[in-house]
Order: sequence, then structure tokens, then C-alpha cells
Amino acid sequence: MNFLAHIYLSFDQKEIVLGNFFADHIKGNRISHFPKGVQQGIMLHRAIDSYTDSHPAARASSKLLHATQGHYSRVIVDIFYDHFLAVHWDQYSDIPLERYTQDFYQHLEENFELLPEKTQHILPYIKAQDWLLNYREWDGLEEAFGGLDRRTKGRSNMLMATRDLRKNYSAFEGDFFALFADLITFSQKKLEELCGDSFTSEY
Repeated sequence: MNFLAHIYLSFDQKEIVLGNFFADHIKGNRISHFPKGVQQGIMLHRAIDSYTDSHPAARASSKLLHATQGHYSRVIVDIFYDHFLAVHWDQYSDIPLERYTQDFYQHLEENFELLPEKTQHILPYIKAQDWLLNYREWDGLEEAFGGLDRRTKGRSNMLMATRDLRKNYSAFEGDFFALFADLITFSQKKLEELCGDSFTSEY
């Protein structure tokens, strides 16, 4: 899953959402310098990624992209799923996505010193380009895939990813709904396992 999904699946736990957001910027298991909740968020992020990679719906989505996107398929599917979460946000939250994302950016600013250097570096771009909200729009998706294509120095086919999404939109959407329902349950149980009685959720 990509940024928006990881944030949502932290269920408004203030420290956990930080670790769940920036876990990809942490290598290995050197996380003991973080507050306990941030450590739990990092572990949750990794559990979510492992669960997603093995889920039949995610595998089905990746298979639809193998011919055009090769080994970048899973990265692209993660972004597709953030798109669907953003599009269908009102099914999952009573807080408008515009407010939710701005509140999260503010949370990152307030905890800037806890962020890894890489996260600190990209934060101004995340805010200025409103990454989390813009996954909802086609222009935002194209901008995201354009940035990823530049990072691969043009070796990927990500510039065509939105075309692939349009071609099989209903299939990807169905896979997202199937996976995300299971992910909500999985993430709640994982947080209960990690946090014990300190985790409470209204979801």
C-alpha cells in the first residue's frame, strides 16, 4: 500500500501514524531510538506490506500489469489503490479528505524532528503538491508516475500507468475493495497485538 492507505490504517494513533508513514525510509531494525509508538508504526507498516504482497486481490492487480510494467507492477498497484481510497474516501471516513490530509501535514510539521532525513527532505514537496489529495485526480496520478519514471531514469514504463488504469479500471477497483476490507481487519488485529490495551479504535 502507498502513503494514504498506511496513514489511514494507523487509525488516528498519533505516534503510530508517523512510523507507518515513513517506515520505507528506515533500513533494517535500527529503530530503538524512536518513541515506542513510532516503532510500532514501523512494524505495522512492514506487516501491512507483507500481507498485501500475499493477498490474492493484490496479486491479481499486479498480474494485469505484468505485460506493460514488469517488476514495477507492485509499486504501481500501490498508487492505484491510494487513488481508489481517495476516490471512495467518504466510505471510510467522516472527515473530508481535504481536511484529513492538511491535518496530517500539520502533524508531520509538529513532529519534524522525529522524521528521518529523507522524509524531512521530501516533506515540502508532499505539502506543496498535496500528494495525498492529488492521488484522487488523473493529473495527480500522472504527476506521481512522472516523478517515479524520472527516478528510474526512464527505465520504467510508468508514464503509461494511467493508461493501464483506465483500461482495467473496474478490475483494479474491485481488487482494491476486496483487499482493503481485509486490510482494515488485519491492521486492527496487528495493532492490538503490538500495542495491547493501549490501542483503542472506533472503526
